[in-house]
Amino acid sequence: MIKIEDIHKSYGSQDNRTEVLKGISLTVGDGDCIVVLGASGSGKSTLLNVVSGLEYPDSGKILYDGTNIAALSDNERTKFRREKTAFIFQQYYLLPHLNVEKNVKMGADLAKNHDYIAAIAAVGLSEKRRKYPHELSGGEQQRVAVARALAKKPDVLFLDEPTGALDETTGRQVLDYISRLQKELNFTVIMVTHNTNIADMAKTVIRMNSGKVVDIWQNETQKTAYEIGW
Repeated sequence: MIKIEDIHKSYGSQDNRTEVLKGISLTVGDGDCIVVLGASGSGKSTLLNVVSGLEYPDSGKILYDGTNIAALSDNERTKFRREKTAFIFQQYYLLPHLNVEKNVKMGADLAKNHDYIAAIAAVGLSEKRRKYPHELSGGEQQRVAVARALAKKPDVLFLDEPTGALDETTGRQVLDYISRLQKELNFTVIMVTHNTNIADMAKTVIRMNSGKVVDIWQNETQKTAYEIGW
């Protein structure tokens, strides 16, 4: 379980400081699938960065099973992220000197997962295992990033606009794979997206505005990636 208690986060100097998160408090259950919605500038990506341990909050607590990661040292947070979390961003962050298989293997090695080839197959890139990032389309590079994150078998998967660079067909395939694997392995998903239709796949939907949570609701039924609008 993740408990987020009164999180504040600002950027800028003292004379020109902007408060981006304004006292966020949430509880995330194990195995939950959360979609965070909101306009650009609402604070949703900053919330993702803080809750995942990529950034420190200015104040407040982020408790993972009782451990406050906001109080950890840089080295301790790095170890926490390596062992517990995985990330899929709109930017791919692939290593250009490694081919598809070796990029995915990087994530798998962190979890001592020897079955990373299955992750490559699941995103439809088996025939391009030996290709390098510059030889792939944007959508293909994003699928490599998805396979790399899921090969790590994380406790919590964070996603920031994961389908932003994908066409509809590929986007649905990627979301379907993430959804099926989550149900199989019961990891927690926290996803930020501008695509409001993806919220229909979530168990919990959070809407943000101006650095605050303005609405939370539960979906009684969760649609599949092939049932939502696009």
